[in-house]
Amino acid sequence: MIRLFTPGPLALAAGLALQALAASAQTPPAASAAPAASAAAGTLSTITVEASADASAEGLAKPYAGGQVARGGRVGLLGTVDLMATPFATTAYTQELIQNQQARSVADVLQNDPSVRVARGFGNFQESYFMRGFIVNSDDIAYNGLYGLLPRQYIASELFERVEVLRGASAFLNGATPSGGGIGGNINLLPKRAGNEPLTQLTVGGASGSQGYAAADIARRFGPDQSLGVRVNAAHRDGGTGVDGESVKLSALSVGLDWRGRDARVSADIGHQEHRLDAARPNVTLGSAVTVVPRAPDGRSNYAQPWTYSMERDTFGSLRGEYDITPDVTAWAAAGARRSAESNALANPTVNNAFTGASTATRFDNTREDDVKTAELGLRGKLRTGSVGHEWVLGYSWYDLEKKNAYAMGLAAGSSVVSSIYTPVPRIAPGLSYLGNDLTSPALNGTTTLKSWALGDTLSFLDDRLRVTLGARYQTIESTSIPYVVANAGRFVPGSTGISSYDQSRTSPVAGVVFRLQDNLSIYANYIEGLAQGDTAPTTTNGVLVVNGGQQLAPYVSKQKEVGLKYDGGRIGATVAVFSTEKPRAYLDAATGIFSARGEDRHQGVELNTFGEITRGLRVLGGVTWLDAEQKNTGSATTDGKRVIGVARAQGSLGLEWDVPGVPGLALTGRVVRNGSSYADAANTLRAPGWTRLDVGARYLTEVAGRPVTFRARIDNATDRNYWASVGGYPGYGYLVQGTPRTFNVSATVDF
Repeated sequence: MIRLFTPGPLALAAGLALQALAASAQTPPAASAAPAASAAAGTLSTITVEASADASAEGLAKPYAGGQVARGGRVGLLGTVDLMATPFATTAYTQELIQNQQARSVADVLQNDPSVRVARGFGNFQESYFMRGFIVNSDDIAYNGLYGLLPRQYIASELFERVEVLRGASAFLNGATPSGGGIGGNINLLPKRAGNEPLTQLTVGGASGSQGYAAADIARRFGPDQSLGVRVNAAHRDGGTGVDGESVKLSALSVGLDWRGRDARVSADIGHQEHRLDAARPNVTLGSAVTVVPRAPDGRSNYAQPWTYSMERDTFGSLRGEYDITPDVTAWAAAGARRSAESNALANPTVNNAFTGASTATRFDNTREDDVKTAELGLRGKLRTGSVGHEWVLGYSWYDLEKKNAYAMGLAAGSSVVSSIYTPVPRIAPGLSYLGNDLTSPALNGTTTLKSWALGDTLSFLDDRLRVTLGARYQTIESTSIPYVVANAGRFVPGSTGISSYDQSRTSPVAGVVFRLQDNLSIYANYIEGLAQGDTAPTTTNGVLVVNGGQQLAPYVSKQKEVGLKYDGGRIGATVAVFSTEKPRAYLDAATGIFSARGEDRHQGVELNTFGEITRGLRVLGGVTWLDAEQKNTGSATTDGKRVIGVARAQGSLGLEWDVPGVPGLALTGRVVRNGSSYADAANTLRAPGWTRLDVGARYLTEVAGRPVTFRARIDNATDRNYWASVGGYPGYGYLVQGTPRTFNVSATVDF
């Protein structure tokens, strides 16, 4: 039996809301007929309601032809901007695509993006992403423009309406990210809102490994002018996967509210997610004696130890409001918070023989608790100076994280977990002999505070054919690192390094220009920077004493230059971008003994994207990226000029959807994802082969007992290819993550 799970008091509140909304399904509040009736009676006219995740007057950007992407999206501080009017590379994936592809998480959606490759965090199961060859962690995903609110390892697709991708650096647009990513791009998720029409939608389904799934999506608008909206989403997933012995359990619940007046708009969200993995197939590290990348094992094989697991619980919420001070000036404010708890028992194998797959692992348990608070304030407006139009914006943002951590390791003699990735051997969990803090009550381990002011102006000339964006953000990065209290053989002793702190500031400029060559063709260019906390110099490196050990380096400033073209043919669109980004990197100068930011990674590339309808009934989405990611001035002849770990020279994806002629409601889908070869070490001696994956599917919309029903079926990795899906996912590390085997997903969605 498949049943919905909703935890605690939040579940009770949502359950009551679900019952109330479902009870009104047969008698929804009048919407479309209200304007005419009101006008006839001489009463006030009805406010037109547009779904808006961010409480803005403009609402969501309209879907492009084909419905898979939108015509624009949020561009950080600049707000929602049409694709053709912004000097940056953006794509906004819609709820229609998310639902039709049966996407389970952000990673599933971003498989469609040719500039993004899904990876995994270091030592755990966090979803991470290579964007333009730079790593973006889930910690740095924004929710309705605010960082740090969503679960930091896995985000269920039921929690968001759209996935907005901004490619490239964005220090001015979004500010520095919590974990220092955001150089290659940013991801912003929009929460769901109630539309004009009542919605009562139930979905049930299953997947490989006897996995069951159920979800509900219910929305209503209330009031004489439909000004108040409520949307409730609940989902539960439980069972195995296509990998032997691996299981997943997910419970997610969200409630979204919005209210719209004539001069003011308010939205609020609260959500809860619980996600547990048992015996999930882990990352694979290559030992120092390994000289070649081992072949990928059978896709169904599982080299996880049966006692390993990962568990996270997150509760989060946000509130956003906007007020029109005058017809041309609007003020906004937003705030949010998250509380989360994580626990893991891990044993990631290190392969010591690439041919036999022989491996060893150390048991590593950890617990973590996060307390995040964030807020932003702003003013935006429009004015004219002669023939020049101005769209100005002033904003302030604040982010604060307190994290508590504890860990334990099995380091006693004989505690090594001996196995093989080709012939896995289950072992008894070894005891824990080395502890940092108390696993049952993790202690404060660090804080991060980000504060910034930003001012920008978009100037328009020549009847809006030429738009120039100028601005700057003054950012302060503060962080404190608190050492673990370590226990060895049962005796706790304080950490030896002491508390370290970081407090640095930087002003990040931006300059962008868009020129409409024709109504359907724009050319654009930008210069923008990325910003991340600088490293702290180690006390020793490879046994060499560091002269400035313990010194905190100034913030790393990444510099991006980009030019591109955008085409909007009405039903088919395309973009091409040429970019170059230089990211600082630090190393120890052997001659002076000084650790400093002297090197850099330089990523240069070309992106080509297309979307829309080739012809009616035939939709396309995808593109290709060519990328040269090179290590420069590394301080070592073995790595100078070599490719960055985990980054392929070429990658791409192409998806097609075809409405079958003569069979109303039937659509067939297919997608090819290609990734070139990459390296698992900085010296480029360990080459992981490239791979190509085929996904196919179908959906059928029909009527059952007078209700619209959509049946969906999907096969991922239809050819059952064995491959290493990603290399790395944390700077400087080249661990391998294996791709999933052939996996089936089926579902049925009923609209009431």
